[in-house]
Amino acid sequence: MPLADLGDISLHYDLSGPEQGLPVVFSNGLGLTMDMWEPLLPHLPTDWRILRYDRRGHGRSQVLPPPYTMGQLVRDTEALLDHLQIGKCLFVGLSLGGMVAQGLAVKRPDLIRALVLSNTAARIATKEIWEDRARRARDAGLQALLEPTLARWFTPAFRNSPAAAPWREMFLRAPLDGWLGGAAAIAGTDFYATTAALRLPSLGIAGDRDGSTPPDLVRETIDLIEGAQFALIRRAGHLPHVEQPEAYAELLRRFAHAHMS
Repeated sequence: MPLADLGDISLHYDLSGPEQGLPVVFSNGLGLTMDMWEPLLPHLPTDWRILRYDRRGHGRSQVLPPPYTMGQLVRDTEALLDHLQIGKCLFVGLSLGGMVAQGLAVKRPDLIRALVLSNTAARIATKEIWEDRARRARDAGLQALLEPTLARWFTPAFRNSPAAAPWREMFLRAPLDGWLGGAAAIAGTDFYATTAALRLPSLGIAGDRDGSTPPDLVRETIDLIEGAQFALIRRAGHLPHVEQPEAYAELLRRFAHAHMS
């Protein structure tokens, strides 16, 4: 899979599907790589042109010293889409990726035709919470955050099953600097005012067991956008596309059919 040299950062990405297909961009959560979308891919239409990428500090993308800012993460994504000549896309952002989506939609509305804000918010947790998590990570590594993180991400049934093993491994493989950088970006972001200015087709998705961005928080954010829709996926946590991929894919298909055709 290729690396895009964007000047101040090199990002690892995967672009698949027919060249003339519907452009759909997926943006990941903190501590996760673009492989987080693998469970969803078999359920998506084969005529979609799908871009996945590792943000700075994650996966096979370049790891730069923290902290990172949300502005940097938005510019990285903007530069990648320009580099690949992708515009007027359906942009699906989950958690931190959903914050990037909000910032990019405000900055470059020409790049995004419709927006999916999944398990995310205009502001996630508090600066103090993120500073405490960062301190624990610096002191004892990401292992210290693993179990509390998985408890927020997944339902107990999934978390206690063998299916959770790859997600434990993905989180623990994340470079510490990349995780700290992304955490700093989240801690410093409040998009309530800017997201309220968005005027494009938008869908909010929440998992009913999400411990990171509970449904009411997701709904509060999506309600900022005039005309936006909200969908709740039951028996799912912070990564509903993992626990309920068919339901998640169906929401994306219906939304794309309504707003991208």
